[in-house]
Amino acid sequence: MNIILALVATFLWGTTYAVTQATLPGWPPLLLGVLRALPAGLVLLAIKPTFPDKGTWKVLLITGLVNIAIFFCCIFVMALTLPSAISSVGMMSVPVFAMLVQWIVMKQRPSVIQIISGLALLGFAALLFDPGRLNLSLLGLLAMLIGILCLICGSTLTQMLSQKLAWWCVLTWQLILGGLALLFITLVHASYEPSHYMNAWQHLSGKNLLGLFWLCILNTAVAYSFCVWALKHISVVEFTFAGVANPVAGILCGLILVGESYTLIQYGLMFGMIVMSLFPQFIKSYQKYRDVSKKHLQPLSEK
Repeated sequence: MNIILALVATFLWGTTYAVTQATLPGWPPLLLGVLRALPAGLVLLAIKPTFPDKGTWKVLLITGLVNIAIFFCCIFVMALTLPSAISSVGMMSVPVFAMLVQWIVMKQRPSVIQIISGLALLGFAALLFDPGRLNLSLLGLLAMLIGILCLICGSTLTQMLSQKLAWWCVLTWQLILGGLALLFITLVHASYEPSHYMNAWQHLSGKNLLGLFWLCILNTAVAYSFCVWALKHISVVEFTFAGVANPVAGILCGLILVGESYTLIQYGLMFGMIVMSLFPQFIKSYQKYRDVSKKHLQPLSEK
């Protein structure tokens, strides 16, 4: 069940790129970050008012900056500078980075299955999109790299905070604090380049509002609720393997909303990514089931 919630969350996140391109083209990334984070946090606070302890504000602020402020900026830079499918598939390298970080920093060696699955994911991604045939933005690729690191560090911080605070409190206040930080930066940026923000306001349409509703409510309030809940019950590496739903959503939404199309071979590679991302979790569940079965059968064999 927890891995399913993680899959739903990452699927919703995967829609970000195509939805932004289709409904909010040309909008400043900072403004989109604010409108995605801050209203979602305030809605969650209104649904269930919770406040953190005094000793947790500093860590919560850092989590909001990494997991929301910086990450959301990167996501919308990617959405506005890279193709939807490329942005999504690029995030497939998250499990590999997560395993390396936990191995080097936390001395937690990944299992053989996780290593094999991670390498297979990179291989499928390399086959799915040939970099030699794509003209990609360096700014978008840099944003992708920073976003990957933010996702790993932010997920780890969220998991640590969830041991001290109620998961709803962690979810709500990282969105609010990250959104407020983004609001401050946005106001500073708007004072230097007001034309981008005025243009977005003057040409506000029903399509824009629909896109903002999707990004704020489904893409953030709902998806991050699933994310924080799942991180209470599975490891960061296990959660990042659920990121396979991200490129699936990106490719499907790119096809439907932006008109991107792919071959049968590419769709086959997508299926391969799904299988390899779920493989470590399947093996872990099978091993647990086998261990439980042995415990139940052992008394019978002794008789």
